[in-house]
Amino acid sequence: GWRALLLPQLNRQSLYVYGSEVAVEKECIRQLESGVFVIHPFSLMSYYIMCMMAITFLNLIGIPMEIAFLDGNSGLAWEGFNVFSDTLFLIDVALNFRMGIITEDGEEAILDIKRIRVSYLRTWFIPDVIAAFPIGYILLFADLQYHNDDNPSKTNKMMRILMFVRILSLIRLARVSRLVRFFNEVEKVSNANLEVVRLFFRILSLFMMIFLLCHWNGCIQYFVPMLEEFPTDCWVRKENLMNATVIVKYSWGVFRALSQMIALSYGSMDAPTYVEMWIVMVSMVSGCLMYTVLVANATAMIANVDPAAKEYKSKMSRLEHYMTFMKLPPELQLRINNYYQARYGGKWFDEKDVIDTVSSALKEQILMVMCSRLLRKVPIFQSRDENFINAVLPKLDYEVFQEGDVIVRQHVPGDRMFFIDHGQVLMETDSYERELCDGDFFGTCVLTKGKHLATVKALTDCQCFSLSCKDFRDVLEGFPDVKKD
Repeated sequence: GWRALLLPQLNRQSLYVYGSEVAVEKECIRQLESGVFVIHPFSLMSYYIMCMMAITFLNLIGIPMEIAFLDGNSGLAWEGFNVFSDTLFLIDVALNFRMGIITEDGEEAILDIKRIRVSYLRTWFIPDVIAAFPIGYILLFADLQYHNDDNPSKTNKMMRILMFVRILSLIRLARVSRLVRFFNEVEKVSNANLEVVRLFFRILSLFMMIFLLCHWNGCIQYFVPMLEEFPTDCWVRKENLMNATVIVKYSWGVFRALSQMIALSYGSMDAPTYVEMWIVMVSMVSGCLMYTVLVANATAMIANVDPAAKEYKSKMSRLEHYMTFMKLPPELQLRINNYYQARYGGKWFDEKDVIDTVSSALKEQILMVMCSRLLRKVPIFQSRDENFINAVLPKLDYEVFQEGDVIVRQHVPGDRMFFIDHGQVLMETDSYERELCDGDFFGTCVLTKGKHLATVKALTDCQCFSLSCKDFRDVLEGFPDVKKD
């Protein structure tokens, strides 16, 4: 029934945490056996969190606009939205006492009511209660009383009370902390690719925070002169905005805010008044903080976008210092740089480390994909048992040769056979020449120790797998039937 909505769902994130569908089912059973009303972090509550995030963002935009520009004429629709938002945030505070918590290591969800209650009371309960204070109800009742009262003295008194309550409603801007937490919670419970989600939400939250900072600053630009009842030397009167529309006033406020935040100007040709001077200083400081956060986050995102490329550049930097210190000739330095580019392609991966850290089954599958098609083209490996091929694959070594490299020389003893993965080589003898390419093989037969019958040069950058005679004989010891053949 309805309790199924509170149970963990089978999605990418829950499988990532618990490891399998069976483990997710066990987590469902564990929650059902607890017999209490608890919302699991991996339930359908992720959609609720996204809705709350959107409503919170609308509140953070609309509240400063209402106080600064609407002058108590926000209309029934906005007042209804305020009441709805306050109700929703009060419900959210209550739900947080029943909302499961994901541990820092992300390996389990805390579903114990007492632990959830203690954790919430020690962390976000007080900020949430302050942000959820039902100002919307007070404003609604005060507006109704104001419109129904015909006594002028009481009306003036009620107007002052309304202004005080509207200023007091600024405490609802504390919901910005809830917005940041919503972003973090959506990252944890999202059903999308984890790294992509983290990057997307970091960028989105960054730009939303910058937008809110500029928006609030623009509202303050108009709000402070309004509190002073628009003195003659304030910027609103100088720009003749007393009877302008809300859009025009807001546009001028944001223009002044951005001009001050980027230290371009005061927002007008005239110097600011004493009160406006403090607004200008706050705008400049907030602008500096905005640039600092923007640059820091952008740098971190760029640095973490491609860690393999970053590691490659670091390795190349150390290599260049080494070559300079050893005073290697420029031609040799260029060949070494070209080798690294051909070998790693601008990405640094430690293949041996990757192969060693996966399971034996995955190791076989990786090597099978990389090398089995090359072995199957060699006569001595054709029609062989799959287990024999799997035993040979780990013995292969990956090698890269540059254009012009002599891979083997004629009449030189050798004990290694090469399988071309990508590239082109030239096989030369005293009597003929032959070009080999992808899928071909050359070198001394792995069954015997002999001399190379031809010289082999790389015509292009060539990527090969090699197999030594010693390693192949070691494999044969475990397959007597193949060895006999």
